Amino acid sequence: MNRYTVAVLVRNQFGVLNRVTSMFRRRQFNIDALTVSETESPDLSRITVLFDGEPSMKRQLVDQLYKLPDVCSIHELDAENTVSSELLLIKMENDPVTRSDIRAAAEAYEARTLDYTRDAIVMQITGESRRIDDFINLMRDYKILEICRTGVVSLERGSTTIRRDTRL
Repeated sequence: MNRYTVAVLVRNQFGVLNRVTSMFRRRQFNIDALTVSETESPDLSRITVLFDGEPSMKRQLVDQLYKLPDVCSIHELDAENTVSSELLLIKMENDPVTRSDIRAAAEAYEARTLDYTRDAIVMQITGESRRIDDFINLMRDYKILEICRTGVVSLERGSTTIRRDTRL
């Protein structure tokens, strides 16, 4: 199985996200990460989906997505030609015994402390998904209280945009 990142430019309309994600469900793709936001135009939203699958099934999915009336453009993002990032918020137990180790790891990964209380430390880290995974795995040696991740956001390098092939 291959891992894919697909960006879908859609009209910013009620129910579009449900129609797009339903297409993944009907094709039995498991979505690993999903981000949605308004674009530079308030009339359009960008849906970025990370999923695993076979190439032929992915092509069929893209063909079906193009049949949705609110889909303007779809672009598969190649890891070598994109800039990608993710945001992690992680809440750790603030135990005096492990505090210095946690803070040293956070410093090594350039994590920012957003909240510090007697019982917990909330840190933020941004970067590629692999870096986020590595930081979480390191923190598993301590007491993780809660994790929240955004999912991947990606843009192609250079001046190429998803709007180059729009159906507007």
